[in-house]
Amino acid sequence: MEIDEDKLDETVLALLHLTLHDGCRAWKGHDWEVMNRLYEKGFIDNPRGRAKSVLFTEEGLQRSQELFERLFTK
Repeated sequence: MEIDEDKLDETVLALLHLTLHDGCRAWKGHDWEVMNRLYEKGFIDNPRGRAKSVLFTEEGLQRSQELFERLFTK
């Protein structure tokens, strides 16, 4: 089975919005490969480190909200 990594990345970015706190941080309990791709795409700051949350970029915060609303709201 071939996985569409872009769709997977969008879903994780939307789920990160679910755990949004402090205005621009989200808990980073997702697959490391996906988190690294989101970092490479410029949606989050570097996820490596001891912090249990990750910082959204401005673009990432806006995109995560758009995706969350599109995928998970009625």
